[in-house]
Amino acid sequence: MQVSSTIVVILVILMAANAEAKIYERCDLAKKLEAAGLEGFNGYTIGDWLCMANYESGFDTSFVNHNPDGSSEYGIFQLNSAWWCYNGVTPTENLCHMDCHELLNRHILDDIMCAKEVVSSENGMSAWDSWKQHCYGHDLSEWLRGCHMNAKPNKKVDS
Repeated sequence: MQVSSTIVVILVILMAANAEAKIYERCDLAKKLEAAGLEGFNGYTIGDWLCMANYESGFDTSFVNHNPDGSSEYGIFQLNSAWWCYNGVTPTENLCHMDCHELLNRHILDDIMCAKEVVSSENGMSAWDSWKQHCYGHDLSEWLRGCHMNAKPNKKVDS
């Protein structure tokens, strides 16, 4: 009896934590990113951001990846706990001055603000290996296809 009630409590806690998470549809995310001023930010297009977020998290705000070095990556942009946020475990620079768990909900403005910090660093979007591998130098127009927004597909990638 005690074990089953403990399991129920754990399940309720886990479900409540994921209730605030969201897996974005591509065009919904594109519009959010555009509204947040990411089109043209440091020379990158919405296509760059969508491509990177797709390969990093599948547009899932609750995605967490644990790395062999002990750090973890959080949220839709997979921001690393060694550099960008504080997770209470990994020694960190915490350059975005935030708790990593704040990156795991459907409210992505804080994720966007932190990702802008990453892109403003010397590595730009090359800080994400997935962007270098899957997005850099590729035609990114497909990421905006059918989204009906102001941002225009840009086949040229500035780096």
